[in-house]
Amino acid sequence: MKDIRSYHPVDVIDGFQVCPGIYEINGATTISKGVNFTIHSQNATSCTLLLYREGEQEAFAKLPFPQRYRLGRVYSMMIFDLDIDGLEYAYEMDGPYNPEKGLLFDKTKPLLDPYAKAVTGQKVWGERPDMQSPYRARVVKNDFDWGHYEQSSLRMKDLIIYELHVRGYTKSPTSHTTHPGTFDAIREKIPYLKLLGINAVEMMPIFEFDETMSKREYNGKELLDFWGYNTVGFFAPNTSYAATDEHNHEGKELKKLIDELHKNEIDVILDVVFNHTAEGNEQGPSFCFKGLDNNIYYMLTPDGNYYNFSGCGNTLNCNHPIVRQMILDCLRYWVINYRVDGFRFDLASILGRSPSGAPLSNPPLLESLAYDPVLSHVKLIAEAWDAGGLYQVGSFPAEGRWAEWNGRYRDDMRNYLKGDYSLAPEAANRLSGSADLYTRKKKYRGYNSSVNFLTCHDGFSLYDLYAYNEKHNEANGWNNTDGSDDNRSWNCGWEGETENHQVNTLRRKMIRNAFAVLMCSRGTPMFLAGDEFGYTRGGNNNPYCQDNEISWLDWSLLDKNRDLFDFCSYMIHFRKRHKTICGDVAASIHGFPKIRAYTNDPAYNRIDSQTKYMGIMFAGKPQNSNNDDIVYLAINVFWEDQSFALPPLPLNLHWHLAVNADTADCYPEDQMPLIKDSFLLRARSVAVFVALPC
Repeated sequence: MKDIRSYHPVDVIDGFQVCPGIYEINGATTISKGVNFTIHSQNATSCTLLLYREGEQEAFAKLPFPQRYRLGRVYSMMIFDLDIDGLEYAYEMDGPYNPEKGLLFDKTKPLLDPYAKAVTGQKVWGERPDMQSPYRARVVKNDFDWGHYEQSSLRMKDLIIYELHVRGYTKSPTSHTTHPGTFDAIREKIPYLKLLGINAVEMMPIFEFDETMSKREYNGKELLDFWGYNTVGFFAPNTSYAATDEHNHEGKELKKLIDELHKNEIDVILDVVFNHTAEGNEQGPSFCFKGLDNNIYYMLTPDGNYYNFSGCGNTLNCNHPIVRQMILDCLRYWVINYRVDGFRFDLASILGRSPSGAPLSNPPLLESLAYDPVLSHVKLIAEAWDAGGLYQVGSFPAEGRWAEWNGRYRDDMRNYLKGDYSLAPEAANRLSGSADLYTRKKKYRGYNSSVNFLTCHDGFSLYDLYAYNEKHNEANGWNNTDGSDDNRSWNCGWEGETENHQVNTLRRKMIRNAFAVLMCSRGTPMFLAGDEFGYTRGGNNNPYCQDNEISWLDWSLLDKNRDLFDFCSYMIHFRKRHKTICGDVAASIHGFPKIRAYTNDPAYNRIDSQTKYMGIMFAGKPQNSNNDDIVYLAINVFWEDQSFALPPLPLNLHWHLAVNADTADCYPEDQMPLIKDSFLLRARSVAVFVALPC
């Protein structure tokens, strides 16, 4: 690349001094002498840069790119002495219009820069943009000082992942934050996150999205696309999540949040949506990719319509070289400029489809992401299925780098924990790291590839899992037809809220059981924010449109259910202390395998469909430790008490009770009761034991 100092004006266009720009840098970039604008299109015949003053409908300047400013398919122009304060920009692309061939060029439509670092038009949450010219870009100064930043050393096996929605996490007045529903409000909650013990926050989509895309009213309430799975700009943070206006410094508040999380040893994982965009199908708006290169960016049917493997109207053509490069550039940008530690890819199976929609055995995009040097230490997590019926849990093209949301863990363990003891063999696999799924022969990393979860944004919260047999999505306005019917839940004898003490006591125990088992499973645990204090959505298992009390965390529940929070926090810290659970052991000890499943009688350990009680023992010498670490998880999913014998220990060790989920007792290590050779585990309960010296 030429020295920037060697650039000088060679032309005047619409009153601005310009010259051919820096072709290697996509988007709008500030330089010492002005701003560099670069964009590319495979099929466009000409390109014009539009400059606007903030809030004005008409461009105050139109700068056509001279043909000599075009190299190959790339248009680049440097504008000297351009004041970016209050400046907005867009593009006009001219070219062929032939919908049957997927060509939709229209030089009268302003287009958003696909590499825009900030998007205008959506700063006010819930306010619908002007669809005549809905989105423009703003030039952003990248001047945030990261100080003595060091990339996270946390491995997948170290993480306890906490999934949250930026707005929903603090929007309720009960959050008692200064700027509810913003990045800044999450920063105020960092001491809480530290107390809870989590070390990784997974944020639901924070790229600029259109919450008004399906805005409507139902029963007097405004429904929005609250979750944010409809991306408008892949390089731009959602401006409505910022507490203040950040003109020309968009993303600064998010960077402050990430920096503060890192200083508190908390990783940041972004939920990213590269499977579709907010432009929708044939009836959707055209504001970016459709007008740039519709037949390149989207998967199209032979007649020019949109394949819909996302369930959201369109499907990005991820394995086309142009789209693949854009996705790679995007992830690199967020790692380099925002210091992001990982990404969770929504409907990731789409990333492995060919332009015709067929699954690829060796998808170029997934391979590129796995081997990219900038992304080499970044966590890559796949939601290994899509809305087109492709389910790849245990068969995703992992390249030795990818982890997965383990949907089999969720389904098998939900069934097992509510009393389906016939699934004991499957449960033993899930508790042990799902070795039946994540083999190295499939290019997985064993249990490091399994993200274990019982709850996430999609489905019941942990409280609702034991309060509802059926979904209750009536408030969504689709006559309760949306959302999954496959919940594998149990209401403990009463549907919904009740004053029945016996039912409520059982529900709390079931929650404790589930959380204890999750934290004592090999693999990376993940849970939904609010599960730790009994967050409920009233049985709504698909509140994607609910920007209200259904989706906003009610922080008053933290006081009401403080005992539940204390239990969950104890289990998180217990897992972090006992590295043998996550498999971080240097060697086996005392002749024990590193992990083993037991029945009531340790001498007879055949786990089958009649196994009503199961124990899992983790044993080993943790890395960089001189101490042995032996933990025993006991699970009784049966509706009657079960007595069991604990595995025999060497003479210098004895079993001690750490956790009894039946009574909610959690003991400090120096106060753990000594347990003899056997233990009576109450109906539907879980206990955890630790081997300690005499």
